[in-house]
Amino acid sequence: MSRLWFVLRLVRVLLHLVVGLWTCAVVFPLADATGRRWRIRKWSAELLAICRVQVSLHNPGNSVAPTRALIVANHVSWLDIFVINSTQTCSFVGKSDIRDWPLLGWLCEKGGTIFIARGRQRDVRRIFQGLVTSIQAGERVAFFPEGTTAAQGTLLPFHANLFEAALDAQVPVQPYALRYLDAQGALHPAADFIGDMTFAQSMIAILQGAPMKAELIQLAPIETGGRHRRELAATAQALIAEALKDPQSEKIDVAA
Repeated sequence: MSRLWFVLRLVRVLLHLVVGLWTCAVVFPLADATGRRWRIRKWSAELLAICRVQVSLHNPGNSVAPTRALIVANHVSWLDIFVINSTQTCSFVGKSDIRDWPLLGWLCEKGGTIFIARGRQRDVRRIFQGLVTSIQAGERVAFFPEGTTAAQGTLLPFHANLFEAALDAQVPVQPYALRYLDAQGALHPAADFIGDMTFAQSMIAILQGAPMKAELIQLAPIETGGRHRRELAATAQALIAEALKDPQSEKIDVAA
């Protein structure tokens, strides 16, 4: 029976991807920006529901998210983009190899993901200016400062380059901490998308695994006036590392 349910969920995912492809190809060219954002948010929430990922948004400090900000978060899985998009539609900066993912890569591109090639400084400069323009125009822009996914329980060093966009746009940095939990509140092993794991392998692990809860923790915004991008990156990393500490005192390994 469990295999049958897995097959049914996989078919639902594939059908949902087809709906997304059709929406991007046919509906998006006719829709305004508000309509596109609404459809991205709705489609993301439906994808997570099919994958049995329940999103829970927490705001422990009762902070107010700025209307305009550069959004940053730790990076665990390809699910991260859709978890954040299900709460607020963003344009993401992502690795260029995401574009090669079957179907989903094209959807990410049409959904506003900005792809960057690692180690290519010209790409960074080009994208940086685009980020500043987008933020100043009122768009929500987000990126993952680790630059790649990390296993839950580990936080990689934050790269500071793109934090410069918040300085130039004169907006705060809005950090979020993200983790995936099982029914017992422990870190869910199926969420990890690391090493040589392919997108297909990750999808199978999620669909075969137990349901999970994605906790998205909204942290206090970081003001950028008079600060350096490295200082912003270090502050965001420290806030996210603190938020990811397990309530039962499980220690988070933060790379220096």
